[in-house]
Amino acid sequence: MTGPLRSILLVLILASASWAEETSRPNILLVLTDDQGWTTLGCYGGKIVPTPNLDQLANSGVRFTDAYVTSQCTPTRATLLSGQYTARNRMWHVIPWYGCPWARVEEVPFVEQLARDQPTIAAQLRQAGYVTGIAGKWHLNNGVDGNYNALNPENASHFGFDFVATAVPKKQFDPGGDRGVDWLTDQTLQFVEQNRQGPWFFYLSHHMIHGKVVAPKELEEKYLQQGYTDEGPNRAVYLAGLEAIDHSIGKLIAGLKKLGEYEDTVIIFLSDNGGIDWRLDHRNLQKPHPDTPKLAVDIYEYDNAPLRAGKGSIYEGGVRVPLIMSWPKKWPAGKVIHTPVHAVDLAPTCFQLAGHKPVEDQALDGFDLSELITKGTDPSFTDRPIYQYSPIYDLNWGLTPCASIRVGDFKLIEMFGDRFDSEHQYVLGHRIELYDLKKDLGEQNDLVETKPEVRNKLHRQLRDWMRAMDVPAPRLNSHYEPARAFETTRVKTEWVVAP
Repeated sequence: MTGPLRSILLVLILASASWAEETSRPNILLVLTDDQGWTTLGCYGGKIVPTPNLDQLANSGVRFTDAYVTSQCTPTRATLLSGQYTARNRMWHVIPWYGCPWARVEEVPFVEQLARDQPTIAAQLRQAGYVTGIAGKWHLNNGVDGNYNALNPENASHFGFDFVATAVPKKQFDPGGDRGVDWLTDQTLQFVEQNRQGPWFFYLSHHMIHGKVVAPKELEEKYLQQGYTDEGPNRAVYLAGLEAIDHSIGKLIAGLKKLGEYEDTVIIFLSDNGGIDWRLDHRNLQKPHPDTPKLAVDIYEYDNAPLRAGKGSIYEGGVRVPLIMSWPKKWPAGKVIHTPVHAVDLAPTCFQLAGHKPVEDQALDGFDLSELITKGTDPSFTDRPIYQYSPIYDLNWGLTPCASIRVGDFKLIEMFGDRFDSEHQYVLGHRIELYDLKKDLGEQNDLVETKPEVRNKLHRQLRDWMRAMDVPAPRLNSHYEPARAFETTRVKTEWVVAP
């Protein structure tokens, strides 16, 4: 073979290898819903709202029964995009700032803007050759970079996105609207159609089922006719909104199949926190109250049983969510994984799928889920702890400064100085609780006195992790004013400092 022919052959071989590598990397569609609880899907035990499309997604892929996020919007979104626990990225509070500066326990200052130099899934996948896009809720900045509703297209590249869908029109949030479910779904499919040369990464971040809950009239009427009303638990409009989400998943899958992208696309579906069981009204506590104040229930949306509590809570109803992952071309169908996993695991999983090595200065707190999915086991997950750190008050959900750790079946919760009990009654004092989630999913049987060895071991492990993350255990507040303890403000007092 002559030299020129040999050179041409070598070029063709290298091009072929490059093409094979490119086509072996899947597209990634990350779908995040807002405030959708673990029990709202049929495949997770839901019996009220039909979710055939999500159930079919689970049947064609992998369903995780013990998947965790944080208990509220901003922290989960920061965790998801960074691959870091909020104790590391410091975004453990919903933005913009609000707080309880006169409460019994001091709140730990938090980061209020996602930094432009924070490596995100999108930024790193773009480095790996992916075209990246986003549609929907952002809620990680306030200002020129974006806001609650959407990322600013002009500055999206700072966070790794090539494309930003048009924000949902305001009318879609009015009664009868769908909070932009169809709007965002359509723009997602338009992005896919325009980038089929691949690979691509798309982050579809729904506004549904966050309040004020609205839903298409025909869907709401369906549940009204079934006897559900505008009062909870299980409000008709809330049920209708859940069904609208399922319709979106069906539309996405049908669209991907029509475009020939379905088999080569990893679909990841999860919620940003547990479902809203009730939203609490703390205004009554800002008036003269008895020695044992109690939060009033403002609105009751959905019954999260068998999980305890809901959005904003460190109990399972606040932090355990549905997680479904599907890759028809390579992953098993109908697999159920009971190993505890966390949103921090999704970034390293995406990087592995893309053949991307994370940037050196990006500390990742999670593990790649691929081997767990394909083989069912992975030593990285043996006795692997799952952490929560919420050093804040959010009285809408009865949240007081706390942290938790889960290892195996046991979960320990530490309340740093006060709490609201299951009846929303305010209780003073530091408290540790311990539950065996395998035997007591509803967290009703506190084992803190009967399992002292487990309690002490997990508590040491939790505190060691907090020290490693360089975050404090909140102390009693030197500015505590009992008469103003439940006063929430958006005005920073002089002692509130930046982290």
